Amino acid sequence: MSITSAIVLFAMIWFLVLLVVLPIRLKTQGEAGEIVPGTHSGAPDDPQIGKRAKITTMIAVVLWCIIAGVIFSGVITVRDFDVFDVMPPLPEDGGTDG
Repeated sequence: MSITSAIVLFAMIWFLVLLVVLPIRLKTQGEAGEIVPGTHSGAPDDPQIGKRAKITTMIAVVLWCIIAGVIFSGVITVRDFDVFDVMPPLPEDGGTDG
């Protein structure tokens, strides 16, 4: 995995975790009884974005370490997802030329 792939993997995990973390323990303006004029009653009363970003980052780092470890170890490869047998077979000599 190249550095670009590692960064893209982390970004994808981070945003997926953020979408899971955002609605947890969210108190809306309607529940608080203090609806700001011009906003929806389902808008967050106190979104605590900084706290949620820190939690998201901590969870994403742990998940990234697990997923990157599996990728680096070779336990799961892209050939494991080749259900239609489109990829050519591996060379018999282990892939070395010469």
